[in-house]
Amino acid sequence: MKQKIISVIMGGGRGTRLYPLTKLRCKPAVPLGGKHRLVDIPISNCLNSDVNQIYLLSQFNTASLHHHIQSAYKFDSFGGGFVDILSAEQTETGGNWYQGTADAVRQNLMHFGAQEDDLFLILSGDQLYRMDFREIVRHHNETGSEVTIASTPVSTMLAPDFGLMRIEDDYSIAEFVEKPQEESIIQSLTLSKKLMHDLGKSNDSEYCLASMGIYLFRAGCLINALESEKTSDDFGKEIIPSLLGEVKMSSYIFEGYWEDIGTVRAFFEANLKLTDPVPPFNFFDEKNPIFGRHAYLPASKLVSCQIENIIVAEGCILNRVKAKRCVIGERSKIGHDTELENVVIMGGDAYGDGTQDSSSTPPIGIGSNCVIRNTIIDKNARIGDNVNIDPLNKNHNYAKGGIVVKDGIAVVVKNTTIPDNFKF
Repeated sequence: MKQKIISVIMGGGRGTRLYPLTKLRCKPAVPLGGKHRLVDIPISNCLNSDVNQIYLLSQFNTASLHHHIQSAYKFDSFGGGFVDILSAEQTETGGNWYQGTADAVRQNLMHFGAQEDDLFLILSGDQLYRMDFREIVRHHNETGSEVTIASTPVSTMLAPDFGLMRIEDDYSIAEFVEKPQEESIIQSLTLSKKLMHDLGKSNDSEYCLASMGIYLFRAGCLINALESEKTSDDFGKEIIPSLLGEVKMSSYIFEGYWEDIGTVRAFFEANLKLTDPVPPFNFFDEKNPIFGRHAYLPASKLVSCQIENIIVAEGCILNRVKAKRCVIGERSKIGHDTELENVVIMGGDAYGDGTQDSSSTPPIGIGSNCVIRNTIIDKNARIGDNVNIDPLNKNHNYAKGGIVVKDGIAVVVKNTTIPDNFKF
């Protein structure tokens, strides 16, 4: 690309919808698929699209994210590429936390060094998708737009969770409404029959065009909007609506797999879908790899196991384990005769020395003769022998002994110790 593309990945929110996975880390640092982090998805999409000037904006629990970025993304001195983390900071002109997505970019404008005709690519840090950003840049330039919003069709049932838009035949945006709750507004924004046909959608269902939270701005337009709307802190709620009718805004329609994994339920299901024979998201695409940190671990060892649709990362030891539809993260140790079904295990940061802290404290990993279903086990959890975990029939926010039920999923909180014979 001849134009300078500055990519900005938003990761500054508290991640409350993903809590307790965000209790000790920020949202972009949450592990994904056994060996990656959520932030690896937008970063890999950038690198595969020849966009290598990447800023990551964060402010809560950033230590884990810093460690991952510094370990995973090292660039040579000749390509000009980098991944920089910009956390909220105190300056002579202000010292506030990021008040929203737009405010986060506003507070860091001095770091970007952007010229008028450069492009800002604004991305979310909690989505699972593979996109060639060169295509949205091409579309942006061909339509002569100041702002381009990536969009995807969603059913009207899901529409209240998204910013919705109505577009003209030339893809220009005629109307934009952030997360409308009124049925009449949603109905007024449903896709036309022509666009439904062009997108290969059946007329049996109704769809709306939803914002993916991916924005492409001409730098001059973005800077002017942020400086003239100093009380506007959010792109979807304030900046985008304020620009509608003032500058040329277009929609780039993305028809591939895209999943917002900002909730515990969405995160859980997106991970388990990776175990399908033909998953909707393919980590095995050699032309567009998902990058991340190399731990240089030994190959995993499975001893007399019965397994069905599982992902096992490096450095794991499974002994006579029965597992169905599970994602098992790095350095996971699972004892004999344990049964797992619909379980996401994030593994451990280290093996330890094989000793226990005390006679009553189990080592990192999962013990023997356990039965665990519909559960996320966060990193460095110590689960003893004869433990039973199943959130079935538990209340929405039921909690006991370091385990929280959220969205119908049991979450074993990071660093939690579960003693022998524990029943949940």
